[in-house]
Amino acid sequence: MAKAEIVFATITGNNEDIADIIAENLEDKGIDVQVDEISQADVSDFEDADLCIVCPYTYDEGNLPDEGMDFFEDLKEVDLTNKIYGVAGSGDTFYGEYYCTAVDEFSRVLREAGATQGTKDVKINLSPDTDEDIATLDTFADELVSKLEE
Repeated sequence: MAKAEIVFATITGNNEDIADIIAENLEDKGIDVQVDEISQADVSDFEDADLCIVCPYTYDEGNLPDEGMDFFEDLKEVDLTNKIYGVAGSGDTFYGEYYCTAVDEFSRVLREAGATQGTKDVKINLSPDTDEDIATLDTFADELVSKLEE
């Protein structure tokens, strides 16, 4: 059975919701899913997974989650060759050019660690509470599974 590790950072609960929507979709497809808050996760969890998913928030002018900085830095030291990754996170369009910078940064670091991007990055404005947001996250999960099955 394929395994997915989903790591999320959240203050408001928005990214936990994003992680839960993705997890439910993957579980429906028969994937063994583990979901962890980023400060409780270790990058070695990604070494044991087929799908490596990060759900970060961006705050203020492009800042990554403080509680996720150790995880972010540790990703620079791990080899994730043969892993499929996806990044889906939230931000606030109020911050313009800084909107969802954490999504871009985590995606870059995962790619640099050797992982293969399984689907395009997803950026959610604030919370995933529209039908469009949920459909986008379902497509995100579907495309990750398709990439895994290639």
